[in-house]
Amino acid sequence: MFEDSKIKWDASYDVIVLGFGGAGASAARFAADNDSKVLITDSAPEGHEGGNTRYAGQVISSGSNLDDLRKYYQDLAFPLSYDKDLMETYVKGLYNIPDYLEKYLGVKPFIMRKHPDSPVSKALHFMAHEYPEFRGQATHDLVAVHEGVADSALWKNLRQQVLDRADKIDVLYETPAEHLIQNPETKAIVGVQIKRNGKLLNVRANNGVVLATGGFENNHKMVENYLGETSLNPIGSLYNKGIGVKMASEVGAQLYNMNNYESYGIFHGLTPKPADGKRSQFLPFDWPAFHQGSLIVVGDDGTRYFDENEIHRHGHIKDHGNWRIPNAQRHPYVVFDQKKYDELKNDKNAPYPEFLKAVVKADDLASLSKVMNVSVDKLKETIKDFNHFAEIKHDYAYNRDAKTLTAFDNDGPYYALAMVQGLLNTQGGPVHNSKAEVVDNDNAVIPHLYAAGELGSLMGRQYNGGSNLAENLIFGKIAGENAAEKKPEIKVETVQTDANSSASVHESGLGSDVGEEHFETKANQYIGKSTAGMGNEIVVRVTAKNKSDIENIEILKQSESDDYGLKAVKELPQEIVEKNSTDVDTVSGASASSKAIKEAVQNALNQIK
Repeated sequence: MFEDSKIKWDASYDVIVLGFGGAGASAARFAADNDSKVLITDSAPEGHEGGNTRYAGQVISSGSNLDDLRKYYQDLAFPLSYDKDLMETYVKGLYNIPDYLEKYLGVKPFIMRKHPDSPVSKALHFMAHEYPEFRGQATHDLVAVHEGVADSALWKNLRQQVLDRADKIDVLYETPAEHLIQNPETKAIVGVQIKRNGKLLNVRANNGVVLATGGFENNHKMVENYLGETSLNPIGSLYNKGIGVKMASEVGAQLYNMNNYESYGIFHGLTPKPADGKRSQFLPFDWPAFHQGSLIVVGDDGTRYFDENEIHRHGHIKDHGNWRIPNAQRHPYVVFDQKKYDELKNDKNAPYPEFLKAVVKADDLASLSKVMNVSVDKLKETIKDFNHFAEIKHDYAYNRDAKTLTAFDNDGPYYALAMVQGLLNTQGGPVHNSKAEVVDNDNAVIPHLYAAGELGSLMGRQYNGGSNLAENLIFGKIAGENAAEKKPEIKVETVQTDANSSASVHESGLGSDVGEEHFETKANQYIGKSTAGMGNEIVVRVTAKNKSDIENIEILKQSESDDYGLKAVKELPQEIVEKNSTDVDTVSGASASSKAIKEAVQNALNQIK
């Protein structure tokens, strides 16, 4: 929206950061370190901020050879065009990631190539260089803030950097951005309109606005328009709804990479189909039993469409020499027979044993085809062909490894598990240069507007795991520092909306949702806390006469996921009370949440003298 000469400003900040994920947290932190008063707004409620950074694997791309990094990322980008200065800035940033973590996040980086025997390094070896045929791949590597993955550790560190600067950074949850406010003459971005408690507020940005709102995974209209798909299901944050794309478009920003997204799951991005409105819970790719034997994946017509045993590359499949995300099937299924069902049911390595509850059983293929809404003739033909491939030990359709081929039983029963193409994140958004400045369709800089993270990512074609988290850190820092630079004054008639306030607009600000909390206790009650979960802080109140006599455990605060995490929140406290010990089994699929609850309870018990 264009600025009006009589606009009423409800508050003023030096820098406004839209989006409290990895990129936004980094931008805010570095803007504050450059003497700016910063406002961060996010549409998510507290405990669910963090964007996709919270849900990512927490590993960051890097490499030990700068020339190799250049070659590898040039090949990843091929054949699309890209800004060479932007790419060079990114590549140098990748090379310096270990130093970045140590200098700015205060951790000793866990560099996986230096720890080849670590279970983490072994599990993610394939991701260290997802495209082994590309130049420079041998020295590409993954780095983490500790020896662990998928535990929000990087996000928690970035969030804490913001909280440690609470005197300079205000954080507002459940406060979505609505519009950028642009000067009609200079085209400079001078503020943002946000919605707070149902009320629209105009907030002045003296020096810059940083767009770090992530992608549009949860905007069905944008997914359909830009990706051409109608049946993708988000794996990460449920709050990435494309507002950054909308706002950037309104002020004339150039967009790119709008048709690219990354996927993740056990089969080239496929995940078990969740209930409507829920995030996908992907089965790990390293569960061998679910890739081999009398098991296939079929698409909408009942035929196979890829090698079920192939290690995925964030959902990409090789298509005549090029790696691309396949067209998403509307109702894909995993199909298997009785012997495979028995094997999966008894497999102690199964990551989520309860997933079999969603499996549909049918006595014959005719009945199964009706459940799957596919042609029975096609399904029978597909299994007949597969059985032939298993017999001759050669998959003429997709060249699946002969050792993984086992014929289906001729007689039923048969089983099917509904799947869905998982949408990890979109990559498109406004084009920005090496200074993180957003440019318009004529490649002219839009003054005072910056972008970082998945919103306008460099990853336009192939993608290596950890590349987006690296972008968050590298360009989040650049965006924050440049947004904090003092800008030429643009005179605006500011009108204080609160007539009773004697403070200036700048001094009053909007306050912050981050602050100290107090939890009441009575006799024999103790407060315990932990940040080891997937959400923010878990706070418990433990009632106990002594350490071995636990009477009650109350969860006072938690923001774990509403699937497996919530199951841990409901079940573990009672189990601990019954056993009078925190030495209880973790809830399957919720190891981080379980660890946090046990840690919080133990923290409370340790206070008993």
